[in-house]
Amino acid sequence: MKGLDLVVNVKQFTMDKPASTSKFLRALTMAVLVFYGSSLPAAAQIMTPAWSAPASTIVVAEEREFQNGDVHLSGTLYLPGGPKPFPAVIALHSASSATRDLPLYQHLKDLLPALGYAVFIYDRRGSGKSSGKRAGTDFNTLADDGLAALRMLATDKRINAQKIGFWGLSQGGWLSVLAASRSQQVAFAISISAPLTTPDVQMNFAVGNILRVKGFRDEDIRAAIRTRTAVDDFMRGRGDRPAVEQMLADAVKRPWFKYCYISPMLDNPAHSQWAKEIALDPITTLNRVRCPVLILFGADDPWVPVRISAELLSKMADKKTNLSYAVIAGANHEMATTVAPEKELDPSNATAFAPDSPSYFGILAKWLGQPGQRSKLR
Repeated sequence: MKGLDLVVNVKQFTMDKPASTSKFLRALTMAVLVFYGSSLPAAAQIMTPAWSAPASTIVVAEEREFQNGDVHLSGTLYLPGGPKPFPAVIALHSASSATRDLPLYQHLKDLLPALGYAVFIYDRRGSGKSSGKRAGTDFNTLADDGLAALRMLATDKRINAQKIGFWGLSQGGWLSVLAASRSQQVAFAISISAPLTTPDVQMNFAVGNILRVKGFRDEDIRAAIRTRTAVDDFMRGRGDRPAVEQMLADAVKRPWFKYCYISPMLDNPAHSQWAKEIALDPITTLNRVRCPVLILFGADDPWVPVRISAELLSKMADKKTNLSYAVIAGANHEMATTVAPEKELDPSNATAFAPDSPSYFGILAKWLGQPGQRSKLR
């Protein structure tokens, strides 16, 4: 396989690719060829200027606009060549990757059209070319934005309206499953690196790892988690406000506070976005979903309590026949395999990383080839 690259020609649009694209595409080609062999519609070609040939997969990119209430949303639809109508995947956003041009979404543009899928990636409300605002918006509204995109695509005769589903990573994984729970129109849901715990449990896990990487003592980590838990309890209507405010005032003086993702001022739960987010119960949401669901985790993810999530999934799997899941060795939160934890946990790198795990690419490609069947991934 040495020297092979997967080539995708793009008409009407030029995709910007990071410097690591050829490494990424070599891994992608190997993974897809393993699962699809000679039936793969895209051509694996030797990349030399002297004898390069036209690629088999032609991708056409189109700007698309749609509405959810009074919010105007903007995105790009990537259409493969081949027989129509196409199944389609709509990408839902991680907390940090709000616009369609970010590295996280590049692999969807590269991989899915080669598998015969259209891909739609839009700017989250309040970002890029989309109107509205993110602040104060709850998960239900963000999921409904995705459902508005689904309804828009379903009117396009080139798209198979019965085969439109969602992909999302991290917060986007929660949104993918949530959208599927809110509409019978959703054909499938793919959730990457989204824990089965509530958001506050996930963040306590992540903050503990951040402080460990920073070299803080166990007693500092325990104090930080106590402070976060007190704030979360208050957001849920428990606890005495003066007591929690005093705890916050003490915590602000500690050197670990700046790494804890806590506001120094105690919000009003009635107006707090965080109070809305921690009300999400992923297990309850997942149990409401009837379409096929794929859930993937990276074994080396410092942001998500993967062990707890996998144990919860194993208890559900025998009863929930539409569920497939896997934990991918060597992969982190973004399904990357070459990023040190201290770099991944650095907020300045929040949008820097993208999937490069061949196992992730292969499992995703295999499952999309049979989303109506229960894949034996475990």
